[in-house]
Amino acid sequence: MMSQPSIAIIGAGIGGLAVSACLRRAGVETTIYEQAPAFARMGAGIQMSPNAMRVLYGIGVGEQIRASAFEPPHWRNRDHDTGRLTNDHPLGPDALERYGVPYLLMHRGDLHAALHGAVANETIRYGHKLCGVDQSEDGVTLEFENGETVIYDAVIASDGVHSPVRDWMLGAEEARFTGRLAYRTAFPSKLMNGYELMDESAKWWGPDRHIVIYYVTAARDEIYFTTSQPAPEFRVESWSETGDVNDLRAAFADFHADVRAVLDACPAVHKWAIFERDPLPNWTQGNIVLMGDACHPMTPYMAQGAANALEDSVVLSRCLVDGGLDDVPAAFRRFEAARKPRTTEVQATSHRNEFMREKTDPDWVYGYDAWTVELPEMPA
Repeated sequence: MMSQPSIAIIGAGIGGLAVSACLRRAGVETTIYEQAPAFARMGAGIQMSPNAMRVLYGIGVGEQIRASAFEPPHWRNRDHDTGRLTNDHPLGPDALERYGVPYLLMHRGDLHAALHGAVANETIRYGHKLCGVDQSEDGVTLEFENGETVIYDAVIASDGVHSPVRDWMLGAEEARFTGRLAYRTAFPSKLMNGYELMDESAKWWGPDRHIVIYYVTAARDEIYFTTSQPAPEFRVESWSETGDVNDLRAAFADFHADVRAVLDACPAVHKWAIFERDPLPNWTQGNIVLMGDACHPMTPYMAQGAANALEDSVVLSRCLVDGGLDDVPAAFRRFEAARKPRTTEVQATSHRNEFMREKTDPDWVYGYDAWTVELPEMPA
């Protein structure tokens, strides 16, 4: 067997941290390059369905996350104005009994922090924004805007929806603007001034727009929402763009009183344009592989983007550890063959934005176990 290859990971987000943690548990060290100057609590709410929680328990952070996250007793879907229930899906003890792990709602920053704690501090190189990639017989050369140049045997690109590695591999991708935008924020629930919501977690469906509302902490002291609505003139795909809360309130003025109460209490929001992307022709090139949003970005309608990045991290680490360290290109192709059918189906389902609106059997999503799912044969 050859000596263990040197592996660089681009991006210290959820997927990058998770794959590093998975490989480390198998005795394979990596180095993560992250453009941000330091770790920060970013984002807002996130759903960790059982398929994602299995990954987190396997990495060793499941109980830590469960201690602070909100475990909803059910997931409810309602008509936007009357509040009529269209689907009341049991979670809580039902999810735990059915899947062996809980369904949790939490702040993305708390998930990120737990994963950050699962890798050694010296693993991450902050302040490294990738600006150049080259692959030769000597390895993969990475160039960063800070002037540093490094060479690795293999590179895992978990560098997000605007992945420079994907652009280098396949050319600049033309995403399709959906003509819609999403607002989102998390804020202290005390700003609700004692207003009692019907539901602790729900999606409210209107004719051409929706809003998802849930608590993100076990103490229910922080509440989160995200929306989708028509906005053909806005095309900024950035989580940090600021929105106008008055515009948001006007857009949902005919929704149920619970929705209006949340929006009235909300002090500030971010907004981003929603784009669709088709499955890529390939995820790998030689000793370079894409994972997570870099290769299968999803519309935010199933809460499966981060979950599928977590699934990727386990399957990719299994492909490398199971004979793939001797033949990294073959391991990367095996990973793509193992994951692409599922991520393609989840992408397509999310695009339709119908998931869970009516009574649904979500076992095909939530029942997936990345640690035990059968892998295809190693390609020649």
